[in-house]
Amino acid sequence: MSWLALILGLVILERIVELCWAARNTRHLRARGAIEWGAAHYPLIVLLHAFWLIAIFACAPPNIAPVWTWLAIFAALQLARLWVIASLGPYWTTRIISLPDAPLVRRGPYRFLKHPNYAVVIGEIAVLPLVFAEPLVALFFTLLNLALLAWRVRVENAALGLRQEKA
Repeated sequence: MSWLALILGLVILERIVELCWAARNTRHLRARGAIEWGAAHYPLIVLLHAFWLIAIFACAPPNIAPVWTWLAIFAALQLARLWVIASLGPYWTTRIISLPDAPLVRRGPYRFLKHPNYAVVIGEIAVLPLVFAEPLVALFFTLLNLALLAWRVRVENAALGLRQEKA
């Protein structure tokens, strides 16, 4: 098995596990009265992430060795991702799901950044293609991601703003 297939396979497996966890949390939050915000942009985010992984696989030579420094940075980003997920606990989802009476999370990386998950995602989308020496894939998908995140952050800030007003 090539490094490319192994690493991308692990990333895909991680994303599948996260989607299952997020779906579980979403069901529980909705059962408690949570509301989804920004459903219109969610399919675009899913498509971006799917095509990002496909582009990495399609553009890299199959037997390329990883650039170990970039792989170490990507691994550190995965630890940061786990920190975000653990900090949000049952509130972590891949969608914008807001429970009106829930307190805003202010622990973990949320002590330092308002949207640490998006900082991690920006890093991941830029760094994983660089693991396989694909700077154009990194640039293209980083720019697309930044455009979508600008939209998403506005929507999420509106949802969180309503909860701050009640606090």
